[in-house]
Amino acid sequence: MSEFDCDPAEERAEPEAPWEKDVLVIGCGNVLIGDDGFGPAFIKHLSGRGGLPDGVGLFDAGTGVRKILFDLTLSEKRPRRIIIVDAIDVGRAPGEVFEIDLESVPAVKSADFSIHQLPTSNLLKELRDHCGVDVRVVAVQVSALPDEMRHGLSEPVAAALDETCGLVRGLSA
Repeated sequence: MSEFDCDPAEERAEPEAPWEKDVLVIGCGNVLIGDDGFGPAFIKHLSGRGGLPDGVGLFDAGTGVRKILFDLTLSEKRPRRIIIVDAIDVGRAPGEVFEIDLESVPAVKSADFSIHQLPTSNLLKELRDHCGVDVRVVAVQVSALPDEMRHGLSEPVAAALDETCGLVRGLSA
């Protein structure tokens, strides 16, 4: 048997689920809508850089954040803090990174799968208000969202990846 063959009887540790960590960083967005794919791009970027404490889990939710949040709401075990990373359009300078309060999350966004749509924003508030989870939202201002499918971030939004890493690392403590 070579080192690459697997013995089905061999005991293997189950992979650790990121949502079972003390802090869960969730990247949200649709990678087919340009800058809206910032959240997933951020998770990939931060994963590649490493250096996060053991208690921090990373999860690319893509457009499926609602299911994850719903499951966390019902779960007996939850992270102490959830940090949502997403792209939004609130009229700031393209690529500007900022933290936004849940009460200030804009009600409208072009992508149907964002944290800004109900019931997602309600689930975040439920986790905060009734489950005792500290919920933080880190946002980057989009440059522009394309009228048709386009993969990849604009230059100002891609340039915001490192700054976002610094902010998220600070919030992960």
